[in-house]
Amino acid sequence: MKIRDADIVLVPGYRNSGPEHWQSRWQARMKTARRVEQAEWTKPVREDWVREVRNAIAEASAPVVLVAHSLGVACAVHAIQDDKDAALSGKVRGGFFVAPPDVTNPAIRPRHLMTFGPYPRDPLPFPAFVVASRNDHYSSYEKAEEIAADWGAFLVDAGQSGHINAESGHGPWPEGLMVFAEFMKRL
Repeated sequence: MKIRDADIVLVPGYRNSGPEHWQSRWQARMKTARRVEQAEWTKPVREDWVREVRNAIAEASAPVVLVAHSLGVACAVHAIQDDKDAALSGKVRGGFFVAPPDVTNPAIRPRHLMTFGPYPRDPLPFPAFVVASRNDHYSSYEKAEEIAADWGAFLVDAGQSGHINAESGHGPWPEGLMVFAEFMKRL
């Protein structure tokens, strides 16, 4: 699938993705990309966030590819897995999930991230890549391996990359764009 043939739905995590974040840069480069906006970025409420992802999927006019980062991964997966009539999951052709946090670990801060846990563990109804770092302070690599396996997703080892955001040096993130292009070829 080509990017121009899909609605690329960007699902940022806690505090949104600032102008230097790879999601913001990708949004500027991809004509079919749009960001899910949340009313409250610093005090996320699971039901509200999930509803906004569902709305974005429902409004799409082309097949949807979800591109989620951090807490946005939990939000996107809940939006699909909690969809009782499967109407939304039929519109989603793929999920590109980067740096999923461990939403069940009480040591992770801020604590309200745990309100997005636990992750649904059923296989996803579409192909997915999970990109995880070996030194992400929001999740262990082993936890990312576990959820990727549960979802039937392909796990991409990002090495020692921190949380894969602007703060960890992944503003432009050209390697991520190459992996995303490979993912799109498989859809």
